[in-house]
Amino acid sequence: MLTRNSRLKESLPWVSSKLFCAKRRFLAQVVNLKSVPTVSGALHCNEASAKAHSRKTTNPLTFLYQKTASRRIILTIPHTQRLEIAADALYKQKKIRGFCHLSTGQEAVAVGIEYGISKEDKLITAYRSHGFTFMRGGSIMSIVGELLGRQDGISHGKGGSMHMFCAGFFGGNGIVGAHVPVGAGIAFAQQYNDRDNITVDAYGDGAANQGQVHEAFNMAKLWNLPVLFGCEIMAAVKHGREFIRAGNGPLVYEYVTYRYAGHSMSDPGVGYRTRGELKAERASDPVSNFRAQLIDWGIITEDEAKTIDKNVRKKVNHEVAEAEKMPEPEPRLDVLFQDIYVRGSEPDQYRGRTVDETHY
Repeated sequence: MLTRNSRLKESLPWVSSKLFCAKRRFLAQVVNLKSVPTVSGALHCNEASAKAHSRKTTNPLTFLYQKTASRRIILTIPHTQRLEIAADALYKQKKIRGFCHLSTGQEAVAVGIEYGISKEDKLITAYRSHGFTFMRGGSIMSIVGELLGRQDGISHGKGGSMHMFCAGFFGGNGIVGAHVPVGAGIAFAQQYNDRDNITVDAYGDGAANQGQVHEAFNMAKLWNLPVLFGCEIMAAVKHGREFIRAGNGPLVYEYVTYRYAGHSMSDPGVGYRTRGELKAERASDPVSNFRAQLIDWGIITEDEAKTIDKNVRKKVNHEVAEAEKMPEPEPRLDVLFQDIYVRGSEPDQYRGRTVDETHY
């Protein structure tokens, strides 16, 4: 999910630029700037290289970074990093079983999107979703509890790594590309109910050749749905969100990110890339570059950055310890039939393969 090369050249409007695909990637891709002037507590970064395709407007994007927002972001990102580090350790201790897909190196994706949309907007993604779940409002304790299969996990221990949900977040979906038309459907509901919001429908290049993805594109354009397909960068999401809310229909973004670990915990990720490649990608790590740039701009100090990491590590370790104390799910048959439908809309019976298997 959200791997490095996603070249989406479809009939929908899409955007490709140094802004989105720069070698040095971070939340707004401004790390290459030598200096940034501060005006009224804001950082202004003008990027004139944005190249739009099939767009009514090709105006260059202008980014406005508030100091307080930048501090909030740098306080948030370490949580998603430490969450994945904790999941990696728990899996290796055999406390997490089954599938477990980490987003190490891609943490800025979820953070960038969340700070570019509102809580009323909707988001759906594939199975590499721990960071998205946290950014949408899930606690680290509930996410780790879910990874451990505990009753108080965010999906009550039923979903595991790939199927986590919370308000405004529709998963965490295990089938490559299958969630993309679901995202288009969520956007259709927003349009049908006259909601002034959008849906962010994130996926990776592994899904880009799936038929249902292109079908979702077609339906989204046919009905001019308020959906943003596959984007990572905060400022770009904000721009796209306003473009879509203005009634201009769906957008497809080309984006670049890099996963340091293998596809899943069962994949060491060393057979198809070199150490040199990994070293080069780590040198352009978006989070490290963003932190270094904030220090250079004087928004935080090196000591503050170290303190942030120390405090987050302590907090995450505490929540992991609490999650391990959570009870196992109750071994009752009726639990299997809970939360299948929206509460209050359940049918009178769940039909089984035979009469004996029908649940009332």
